[in-house]
Amino acid sequence: MSLSPDQRSSGPRITCKPVNTEPNEYSPEERKLLLKLAHEAILTSLEHRELSLNPVPPHLAEPRGAFTTLYLRGDLRGCVGHVYPLDSLYHTVAETARAAAFEDTRFWPITLDEAAELEISLSVLSPLRTVQPERVEVGRHGLLVSLHQHRGLLLPQVPIEHGWDRITFLEQTCRKAGLPADAWRAGAQIEVFTAEVFGDRDRD
Repeated sequence: MSLSPDQRSSGPRITCKPVNTEPNEYSPEERKLLLKLAHEAILTSLEHRELSLNPVPPHLAEPRGAFTTLYLRGDLRGCVGHVYPLDSLYHTVAETARAAAFEDTRFWPITLDEAAELEISLSVLSPLRTVQPERVEVGRHGLLVSLHQHRGLLLPQVPIEHGWDRITFLEQTCRKAGLPADAWRAGAQIEVFTAEVFGDRDRD
């Protein structure tokens, strides 16, 4: 699942503030490498240069879902990600960085001047796993609710930002899927994931 908003604007309209919900899996060196890759993916696109994606470090070659969030002078400037592990984390970071920079339809594409000032945050998602509703943990889990062709996802930070309890979180994710609020009680599949979040500001 690739997520990106669908309305272009000259500035941010919603927040995309990541929340770290898991102990660190990635070393400082791996984090630095992924952040450098995200910046390079954007810059090479703007400069019409090739981006080398080989060789991929073994740990970063594992398939993982991830989101790339861009900030410019403190304001959100793009946020796109894949929930499902469609490719290696290394390739996914490069792809989502470019998508956040040039394909997030809330914003105009990043310019070369802006690229030099971008701050990047990466959210690496755990594999999805199916749980019973009572096992959903607000503040730790992101949520994916599915039924037939309907599917809705909310990231771990959303219930925290809105002050929702577990039931409200489930109901709102059902609504995001275009389902009745109580679909989580009536056969919808409930899957959760966690996120490890790190960014340029962590290195200050």
